[in-house]
Amino acid sequence: EEIIQASDALMIARGDLGVEIGDANLPAVQKEIIHKARDFNCVTITATQMMESMRDNPIPTRAEVFDVANAVLDGTDAVMLSAETATGSYPSQTVRAMSDICLNAERQSRAIKSRHRLDDIFEKVDEAIAMAAMYTANHLDVRAIATLTESGSTSLWMSRISSSIPIYALSRHESTNRKVNLYRGVFPVFFPTIHTNHAEANQEAVELMKNSGAVEEGDLVIITKGDLMGTGGGTNAMKIVEVGNMPDFIG
Repeated sequence: EEIIQASDALMIARGDLGVEIGDANLPAVQKEIIHKARDFNCVTITATQMMESMRDNPIPTRAEVFDVANAVLDGTDAVMLSAETATGSYPSQTVRAMSDICLNAERQSRAIKSRHRLDDIFEKVDEAIAMAAMYTANHLDVRAIATLTESGSTSLWMSRISSSIPIYALSRHESTNRKVNLYRGVFPVFFPTIHTNHAEANQEAVELMKNSGAVEEGDLVIITKGDLMGTGGGTNAMKIVEVGNMPDFIG
């Protein structure tokens, strides 16, 4: 736990880890690391020989399919390739195959219906808003979540809750957009303006998502932001809006 709390992210490098603890212990330890990391809001990357056979073959083995899918179902944020794409004969096919496996695993009910942190007591308002947004989204016909963020913390907390609903992190900071790209289910969107008018901010955010094809007329979108936009750690509001039917005077 001390290592997790001191880390920006954890890489489960199963090759080196297997040498230290023995290969037979790897599956249980991998699951435990991912579970603990999610408890402490830490990002995890699962790596090493995930699609090893595709260095020489155009399709993965069934065991590799299960390996990647199980990592996703366990809650990892990212799965990583190395030799498969660095020196393998089928790099593009490998990436495509791994992407397909991940997307299908994320659609499973086990991955969508999360009770993570349901009984926790939160000390931060912005963290409580993030949890409320995710549980609302998972129990309502919501198309997308838009979080206006400075540091990316709100989108990190959101990504700890398993969901098939995409989270769009709207930030004016390039460093934040790069960082959140690693969070599970989070898509960075450059949002350069800071509004004092909350209704205008809502409309601009939804319009940006609509123009990108993320949402359509009639879709429900959850928006989170702070009263003092442009201030880190200030998220204190959640709003549910309907695309194409948004008031222009309420924040």
